[in-house]
Order: sequence, then structure tokens, then C-alpha cells
Amino acid sequence: MSEESVVLVERVGAHVAVVTLNRPAQANAVSPELTAALQQAVADVEKDPQVRCAILAAAGERAFCAGADLGAIAAGKRDQLYTEDGGFAGFAMADRRKFWIACVEAPALAGGLELALACDTIVASRRARFGLPEVSRALVAAAGGVVRLPRVMPRNIALEMIATGAPISADRALATGLVNHLTEPSGALSKAVELAELVAANAPIAVRESLAVARAVFDRTESELMQLSTAAAQRNYQTEDFREGPRAFLEKRAPIWVGA
Repeated sequence: MSEESVVLVERVGAHVAVVTLNRPAQANAVSPELTAALQQAVADVEKDPQVRCAILAAAGERAFCAGADLGAIAAGKRDQLYTEDGGFAGFAMADRRKFWIACVEAPALAGGLELALACDTIVASRRARFGLPEVSRALVAAAGGVVRLPRVMPRNIALEMIATGAPISADRALATGLVNHLTEPSGALSKAVELAELVAANAPIAVRESLAVARAVFDRTESELMQLSTAAAQRNYQTEDFREGPRAFLEKRAPIWVGA
């Protein structure tokens, strides 16, 4: 992609992709162009057999993402900020099988927090803040915010954030479980890459099958989840990686995952 692209995709090492929102002058607000580009980037990353883990990052220090582009909304383009398959920004509701890490160096508010919540893990710098200010504008954080926030942090704190619209600091986000790892400013990406490489070092099919079950925990009964877990394990048993793991252990060498 060119430097002018609103979404950049870069490979770090052999198996990690960094997808960067690239509208820093507009606080990385979600425009129709960014929506289309982000949906395509997700599709490309998900179908690339060499990519085992992905990072969602953002350019500049003004904001991770300020949510919807108000200029696009004023121009009657609100519907173009959503896609049928991916929801808001082509990302919030996208069906992703790989592990995604949100790398948050600056404030993630409104739709920006919803994009971070759509990822599996959040790595942030102390410069970041997190909030859902929608109610202060007579809106509802309907792109996953009001659903996902109470699932990743204590219910009473999440409800306070939703009802007041007030943001919290990166330190409090870490203390309440919203953020997994906290770094000094400008350090979030290197920490996210470090974490991504830990994920990528594992058997890719085993990771995907495990995530598919874990992500369904809030939506299924224990009996249904046990069935999903058994089915996932059975599919994993059929892979070459399943045979490679014990072989590598016995031969005292690093495993060579083929993802098949």
C-alpha cells in the first residue's frame, strides 16, 4: 500500500501483520474510505496462511481512533461507515479466526474503544485513555461497546463508564482488566509485537480452534461449549502439527509448525 493509504498493512517477521489506521490528522476517525480499506485488510490478513497473529494499530499521537467521522455523517454517509459482514469500520463485528491485538498509544474513545474491544487483547501506553462518551451526545455505543465492555472488566465499573460517558486512564484500565499490558509512551507497538510473536510461535490450527471455543463462552451453555471444545480437539487431532508437537518435544528441538 502507498503512504497515502488510509489503512496500512505491514509484515513484522514471518508471521505477524500490523494493520495501521492511517488518518492521523483526523484522529483516525472512521470514514467510508477507511471502512472499505480496513475490511479488505482484515480479509487479506485472515486468508494469508503465513500470518498467525495480527495487530491493530494507529498512526500519530492524537488518537487511536476518535470513532465515526462526523464530516461523513454530516454528508449523509453514515451507512458507509458500516459493512454487512464487518459492522462498524468493517471490523467491529468481522468474523476473525486469528488472534488480534489492539495497540493503543493514544486515546481510544467512542468507536475507537469499540474497535479495541473487538480485538482479543489490548496493549496500551500510559498516554492512552478509554471511554464511551456516546450518552453525552444522546447516542448508544451500539458497535459492541455496551455489550463487550461489561465482559472484559468489572460490571459496576463498566456500567459507570457507559452511564457517565467519562473516560478512564490507562493505569485504571490496566487495574480493571480492560488492558492486558501497559507501557511507557511509544512502547506499545514493540510490546504488542512481542506478544504477537509468542502467539505466532504456537501451532496455528490449535490456536484458532482454541480461540473459536473461548470466544463463544459468553454465548453458549456449558454443555454446548463442551461439545464445541470436543469438536475443536477432534479437528486438531487430524493435523500434522498435532503429530509434530510430541515429536519435537521428544527430539528436544523447536517444533516446525506447518498449519495443516
